[in-house]
Amino acid sequence: MSFGDPNNPYGQQQPPAPQGQPGYGYPQQAPQGVPPQGGYGYPQQGQQPYGAPGQYPVGQPGAPVPEGFANVPGLGPVEVGTYGARFGARLLDMVFAYIIVIILNIIIFGAAFAGSSGSSDSAANGFAIGSLIASLLVSALTFIFYDVIFVSTMGSTPGKMILGMRIVNSRTGQKPSFGPALVRWGFPIGLGYITCGLGYILIVISPFFDNTGQLRGWHDKAANTLVIKKR
Repeated sequence: MSFGDPNNPYGQQQPPAPQGQPGYGYPQQAPQGVPPQGGYGYPQQGQQPYGAPGQYPVGQPGAPVPEGFANVPGLGPVEVGTYGARFGARLLDMVFAYIIVIILNIIIFGAAFAGSSGSSDSAANGFAIGSLIASLLVSALTFIFYDVIFVSTMGSTPGKMILGMRIVNSRTGQKPSFGPALVRWGFPIGLGYITCGLGYILIVISPFFDNTGQLRGWHDKAANTLVIKKR
């Protein structure tokens, strides 16, 4: 006499178990088309772990930024000033600087003329020579310190302010101090003087040679500066 299955004493036929649902103790199979969920601390399928190239959050050191932007410490991703806007700002600044020089020269020569009026010929000649020397000196200082003073105190020249740009230290994000501002202005002038103007032209077009996409000219790199758009 044989004993049947204790779980099926009457010999009834059991229906087959549904596919994909094994008994207790066996791992279940994930439904098709649903990606598996990674455990805590593990990247999900198709993702790279945090810190892999291309996975830094925007604004973090080493993070890629869109073309025309730069990652500046203290500022994060900022839009770089375009070459056309920078060239336009330079033209405006030249006009403003010449206006200042003309006004100062009018004052100088007016004062010399008033002082020489009714004087002897030798005194009049002295006033003329003195006014000419003063005019040259004041004009040179105006062109030198126009850029340097505005950049070091306000972070932008009037031309750049009008066109919505400013100059920052590429390492700190702050406005340049007097020294870097002087280097930024003097580097093109000095190199242009040594090379009979050729160096100045090369520096003017040097932002096109910057392979970082930040349009930093040689004078910007010498002074660690970067021209960006105002937010």
